[in-house]
Amino acid sequence: MKSFTIRSAALAALLPLAAISSPAVANDHGAAKSAAIYAPITKAEVEAAQQAWGNALVAISTEHDNKGFAAAKTLAGQVLDSAYGYGMGPVLFKPTLTVAPQTFRTTRDGALAYFVGGDKTYASDTGFALKGWRKFQIDNAGIVITGNSAISMGNVTLWDAKGNMTKVDKTWAWTRGADGQLKIVLHHSSLPYSAK
Repeated sequence: MKSFTIRSAALAALLPLAAISSPAVANDHGAAKSAAIYAPITKAEVEAAQQAWGNALVAISTEHDNKGFAAAKTLAGQVLDSAYGYGMGPVLFKPTLTVAPQTFRTTRDGALAYFVGGDKTYASDTGFALKGWRKFQIDNAGIVITGNSAISMGNVTLWDAKGNMTKVDKTWAWTRGADGQLKIVLHHSSLPYSAK
């Protein structure tokens, strides 16, 4: 699998290019949320969404190194709003390095805290996206597509600015959002098991 590094033009690809109207519906708490539109998902769309996620992670890390925490947090918020389905309802997000009782993050605030830290509600978060990531590689074990939803499972390998490598097991699930773009509705990540 080819490795990818961030390109300046890739930042533009992180946000949806066109909006498709869709009616807002009320969630369990009465607040408006966007409704998914139906259009069959393709393997190419899943792979493109994975690459956009990797590019976004590298972009947030690079933004932090070049412009500081506030800029990285702003970019991370834009990525969450574009790539994740928090506007549609809860997202099932289990990041790689979290501790109980905050292992699972179903809210945007919980995800943002994981990616950039700095939130006293999630005091143990140090900012996974701020670890100096410079390139990534995604190796899928498989992709399952069922109409308007898709699931992938495999490894994501990350390299930081010093060349240190981290490999994680990753499962994503997507649905098509109201803007026509794929939205992550499940993100599970863990370190590979190692018998010692």
